[in-house]
Amino acid sequence: MSGMASDHNSSQEEYIPHYLQKEDPFASKLSREADIIAGFYLTIIGILSTLGNGYVIFMSSKRKKKLRPAEIMTVNLAVCDLGISVVGKPFSIISFFSHRWMFGWLGCRWYGWAGFFFGCGSLITMTAVSLDRYLKICHLSYGTWLKRHHAFICLAIIWVYATFWATVPFAGVGSYAPEPFGTSCTLDWWLAQASVAGQVFVLSILFFCLLLPTAVIVFSYVKIILKVKSSTKEVAHYDTRIQNSHILEMKLTKVAMLICAGFLIAWIPYAVVSVWSAFGRPDSVPIQFSVIPTLLAKSAAMYNPIIYQVIDCRFACCRPGELKAKSSLKKSR
Repeated sequence: MSGMASDHNSSQEEYIPHYLQKEDPFASKLSREADIIAGFYLTIIGILSTLGNGYVIFMSSKRKKKLRPAEIMTVNLAVCDLGISVVGKPFSIISFFSHRWMFGWLGCRWYGWAGFFFGCGSLITMTAVSLDRYLKICHLSYGTWLKRHHAFICLAIIWVYATFWATVPFAGVGSYAPEPFGTSCTLDWWLAQASVAGQVFVLSILFFCLLLPTAVIVFSYVKIILKVKSSTKEVAHYDTRIQNSHILEMKLTKVAMLICAGFLIAWIPYAVVSVWSAFGRPDSVPIQFSVIPTLLAKSAAMYNPIIYQVIDCRFACCRPGELKAKSSLKKSR
């Protein structure tokens, strides 16, 4: 046992991350043609994401005093997605077209921080949305007391949470580093190969910024699905106003479920590759393969505005029932 431990420790001491193995860690490891294709792909994703999320924020600003708590959360999600598109994507697009990372270590750390900050903010926002849906659908009596000021308190917690975990690497317990393919930057997952402290850092990030929020989301929507089977009979005993409100809450829940599913589908492959890079055999993930989950994760910010339109909601995943009632009343008059 002691021999195995010593071998493991020696392997950690001898491990050198990919960005220290060569003199230029920011040179692209892909072909120039692959970089150009990735650059065009990110350009299209960035434009669609900026226009879509910008539209959601613009429309919500026109009636900001009437936003429901669920809509406020959805606007915050659009802000996070827009931040990823505006702050992060230009760096990677320029670097892909240039066939190398163009912004040095300072730009690498800024890009890594911004990507993780807005990505974490998106996931924690969706976690809060799932809890809101859970209370509104599964506990009607508790859901009625959730007001606008509760949503703003929740937003403050979300931004503090994302800021804390994105800034922790700068405190000396972690770092941001270039991706193996050279033209993008991310959390330094490879620290787990170097020391026990690196493993603790990576495991903490995985638990608090991925596994725990995902578990809450899955729990909330599983409970909602189970509740929906019996909700029709329960709601039938209430008056028409409550029934209409319940129908609207179910529409919001469907949108929230699609948003969470799209986000997790986009990010889980990247998370799997990152975990394998951190705890698997060093350099066992082919460079050409590692770029695909990264590009898929970067497309997550584009999905949400499309989902809003597919569900045919007015904006930010909600068409208020009050407006419908007012329009029908005017027609009858």
